[in-house]
Amino acid sequence: MLQSSQVNIKNRRASFDYHILYRYTAGIQLVGTEIKSIRESKASLTDTYCVFIDHELWVKQMHIAEYRFGSFYNHIAKRDRKLLLQKKELRKLERDTKESGKTIVPLSLFIDENGRAKLEIALCQGKHHYDKREALKEKEDKRTIDRLMKR
Repeated sequence: MLQSSQVNIKNRRASFDYHILYRYTAGIQLVGTEIKSIRESKASLTDTYCVFIDHELWVKQMHIAEYRFGSFYNHIAKRDRKLLLQKKELRKLERDTKESGKTIVPLSLFIDENGRAKLEIALCQGKHHYDKREALKEKEDKRTIDRLMKR
């Protein structure tokens, strides 16, 4: 059995493309063999986003590969999945996303200590092009400092 620290699927582009304002941990409603694929780290968060449909939060474009031993019980790889949050958190997120330029982006998918799949989401504001260049410069400066410190 895998431990919770072994399954941690991240969206690496999120911190580069967005300013992260608030973070939330949401449960995710899965069907059939999806949890088995997640435990094997066969999921991807690239190009995923969250939207509100009828006051419920859904994650779109999340890819969970079909389970290799699933036969005809397998799930659909890219389907919409419902996120589970408290009503108070849902109302706050829905109110905040009505503002221009704010969106909800999945940051990571992991298995908690109870064996449940959780999705860390964030309320984000899109970065401008010059913000992205600044982030790249800071990253390069950090690399050079680390390189010099090791010598």
